[in-house]
Amino acid sequence: PDLTTSTREEKKPPLNGRRALPPNNSNDEENEVPEVDPFGLIPRGFNPKDYLRVVDIYMFKDPQEINKQQHHTDKYYNPKLIVRRGQPFQIQIDFNRPYRPETDQFWLEFLMGRYPQQNKGTYIPVIVGNVLKPGEWGAKITHRENNSIRLVIMSSATCIIGKFRLYVAVWTPFAILRTRRNPATDTYILFNPWCQKDAVYMDDEKEREEYVLNDVGIVFHGNVEDIKSRSWSYGQFEENILDACLFLMDKAELELSGRGNPIKICRVASAVINSRDDNGVIAGSWNNSYDYGVAPSAWTGSVDILLEYYSSKQPVRYGQCWVFAGVFNTFLRCLGIPARLITNYSSAHDNNANLRLDFFLDDEGKVDTRLTKDSVWNYHCWNEAWMTRPDLPVGFGGWQVVDGTPQETSDGMYRCGPASVQAIKHGHVCFQFDAPFVYAEVNSDIIFSRMEKNGTQVIEKIDTTHIGQLIVTKEVGGDGMVEITEEYKFREGSDEERLALETAVMYGVKKQTTRDISYQPQTDIDMDFQVQKAVLGNDFKVTITFRNRSRNSYTATTYLSGNIVFYTGVPKSEFKKHSFSAKLEPSSSSSFDVVIKSSEYMSDLLEQASFHFFVTARINETGKILAMQKATVLEIPTLRIKTKGELVAGKEMSVIVEFTNPLKQTLENVTLRLEGPGVLRTIKKEFRSIPMNSTLTWEVKCIPMRPGLRKLIASLNCDALRHVYGELNVHIQKP
Repeated sequence: PDLTTSTREEKKPPLNGRRALPPNNSNDEENEVPEVDPFGLIPRGFNPKDYLRVVDIYMFKDPQEINKQQHHTDKYYNPKLIVRRGQPFQIQIDFNRPYRPETDQFWLEFLMGRYPQQNKGTYIPVIVGNVLKPGEWGAKITHRENNSIRLVIMSSATCIIGKFRLYVAVWTPFAILRTRRNPATDTYILFNPWCQKDAVYMDDEKEREEYVLNDVGIVFHGNVEDIKSRSWSYGQFEENILDACLFLMDKAELELSGRGNPIKICRVASAVINSRDDNGVIAGSWNNSYDYGVAPSAWTGSVDILLEYYSSKQPVRYGQCWVFAGVFNTFLRCLGIPARLITNYSSAHDNNANLRLDFFLDDEGKVDTRLTKDSVWNYHCWNEAWMTRPDLPVGFGGWQVVDGTPQETSDGMYRCGPASVQAIKHGHVCFQFDAPFVYAEVNSDIIFSRMEKNGTQVIEKIDTTHIGQLIVTKEVGGDGMVEITEEYKFREGSDEERLALETAVMYGVKKQTTRDISYQPQTDIDMDFQVQKAVLGNDFKVTITFRNRSRNSYTATTYLSGNIVFYTGVPKSEFKKHSFSAKLEPSSSSSFDVVIKSSEYMSDLLEQASFHFFVTARINETGKILAMQKATVLEIPTLRIKTKGELVAGKEMSVIVEFTNPLKQTLENVTLRLEGPGVLRTIKKEFRSIPMNSTLTWEVKCIPMRPGLRKLIASLNCDALRHVYGELNVHIQKP
């Protein structure tokens, strides 16, 4: 037999019938990249040395150099370049001779993993052009001197995160010539909470410093009557921690192409942080015997645990909830996802997610441990990670619960989250992932029931206030404790709180057992609401309409909640709460107006002026719930742009920007920006104030350079008003 062929056959990775390529889920593996990539037959006289050749590449990767400074990655103890996505960085390339743009052609290639593919985002060719688009891959030459060029490279705000290999490719008529593999030019790309286009964008610098850059934290434990605290070292910047965190994603077998999505990363990480069913990082133990391992309370931080796991590839013993949460926090912050550690006092562990903890009593009134599967934890720690939720309706972005402690399986694995905190608060537990479980952790009623001899169940007591009494986290910029209970739930005993519970039960209907047939939706009443179209700075009204199709008269306890949300759907603050009782006459419709005054929302207003309203109503006579939510955006005034003079390349023209202040206040410290690639460079101008109803006019003279269709873009920005834009298409004639 011909041995050469059979050994070659062995090498090929096993394929299955469903994939053209084996799974690509290791950031560590590499493929061979040819240094000479011929287009066909290479003629005999071809000598690569005759063409442009890369002699050296400088990455400006030291902590004090520009890249790590601008990208807030100077704290990482890692010699390689680390940048955040969607933000430009610089490199320098030295060639063997001066670069000639007319004839020389080169590009950059970023590769990840064993099977780089362009459509999977694991092979990224970056072409050198004239314009950098924010948040999209591109490169642009900023300096040329002797044999060197300086490049600015922009990465995509959605690109996958991890470690990329960098090659420079030069085009020649007969082949592509590449630099050889050089680990010194490897580039880590991380999430970017500083970039508005990134799914993890956070707008407050103090919060970014706390939730991304702070490498120590506080764990609150003990119980409600006796709160204790301890420090925890996250150490996300320590040596090898970044590599260890990337290894966790390899271990979880997360496809490389999915690694740009914080929702996916959180979901797989919540499974791999614990050792159940995937040999993950930490083995949990709650039985007080910690043989052959470290007691959970002995750990002081995450670094030892992650490094031990990274080297041994075996679960580290032992952890309990705050250890899972501490390590998870390190993982999230290390990759650039804003994260914080949360403690929930009196946390329900609801075994069958029916929003109630069933404690079964025996004849003597003692808890029957055989029947009782649910439990209450003195406290439970989990994490919140900050991100948009494009997979959910508007309003559910922002903080998401993720929990690495193994409690119950979710889709067949021990994991939990991400679940929107906002959805949990309002009882909208129908939205993925694991919201009913988390809702139950903070909201369950405890129901004590006893079995009669004849098999009927008698409910003895219902305790509605014990679970989730207090939910806390560390304050921003300090070591104090801040209570965030109201992020998760309405005030105990309030109408809104019961309403949210009943909404949750309605959405969790599939979880109910058949004997709970009392929860049938109210079919004879419809509720809807309309938000009046409004211009920023004006009052407007929300009209709630009920249609009672029955012959009974009802009263509805109605609650309207108005939240200011980021354009990504992440809520910032609740600016309007309004409860009222609505009388619903038989066979008739009734409408109720709630007026929203500009003074109620202007102070908290965010850039895109979008609101999100929840309306929930309980029909008091039947206990049925009607719930509805809608997002709405205010109309923001725009800038007007005009041109004056001939639009001819090489001739002077004028651009005029006009803006009329529509607000009932003077705008102060206003910045205008105007740019038009090929027409004029970005120009900024500051205006001290624009009184109400007055019009500002700004004229800019410029000489357009390139003929063709161009776009002028202007923006206005001040504290009271953001996201004011104007644009104009102009056709520049050839001279």
